[in-house]
Amino acid sequence: MRKPELAAAIAEKADISKEKANEVLNAMLDQITNTVAKKESVTLVGFGTFEARARAARTGKNPQTGASIQIPASNTVAFKPGKALKDSVN
Repeated sequence: MRKPELAAAIAEKADISKEKANEVLNAMLDQITNTVAKKESVTLVGFGTFEARARAARTGKNPQTGASIQIPASNTVAFKPGKALKDSVN
């Protein structure tokens, strides 16, 4: 499912227009993005938690040449699914 399909499903379920559902979805995603960018976590009970994590610098391998390369430290976003989401998938 892509973002427009998700907005359409929200519109149908909440009985609102697709445009309004798209605005709500965009606002929610913007807020999650801004909060995680500030190194704070976002927990949606039953769904999961989004959080920023730091990756340490490490040595990797170039798959074409096999040469060792240094991969710099970076920040990434992690998602930890909640119990209800895990249970619904299993």
